[in-house]
Order: sequence, then structure tokens, then C-alpha cells
Amino acid sequence: MITVELYEIKKKICAFTISGHANSGPYGYDLVCAGVSAVVFGAVNALLEIGQIEPEIEQQEDGGYLSITIPKRDQTNQQIQTILQVMVISLQTIENDYHQFIPIKRK
Repeated sequence: MITVELYEIKKKICAFTISGHANSGPYGYDLVCAGVSAVVFGAVNALLEIGQIEPEIEQQEDGGYLSITIPKRDQTNQQIQTILQVMVISLQTIENDYHQFIPIKRK
């Protein structure tokens, strides 16, 4: 199961963690894993390119863990929050169809 944890301060996303593996299909054919990876890495790339920020990034080599922390000075930036909200909406779409493989938790 892939767990998505969103960390918010005053309704602004300040960090998120993605951990685990969906195991919804054979290795290399896991659509849930591929979808989550595409959405999350697309959002991170947008934060870097469009948002021009340098978030704190922590990940494991096996691909089972990614943690992103938005710098405090950038947490209220509307452009950054829009990118993060688009990511969340996309992940919720995956969760709606594959809820047994991906819960989203807000903290």
C-alpha cells in the first residue's frame, strides 16, 4: 500500500510524504504505483522549475519513500500551493478508483 501524508499549517501544505508500494500488479506493471509516481514527480519538477524553490528532498533508493518539505519562506506562495493542490487532486482521483492501494492522510 502507498501511503500519502500531507502536512498542513493554516490550510497550507508545508510538506508531504509518500511511502510504501501499491502492489496492485506485477513489478513493472503496477498502474497505481506508476500513476502516483508520475503525479508526484511531475509536481516536484514543477516546484523546482515553475516555483523556483529548493524543497528539502529525502528519498530511498528502492523508490519506496519520498519526503518533500517546502521552505518556510515559500509555504504561503500561491503558485507553490496551486502546484501542491493540483498534485493532491490528482492523487485523490487515483485514491477514488484504487482506495485499497492508496490512502491519503492530512496531518
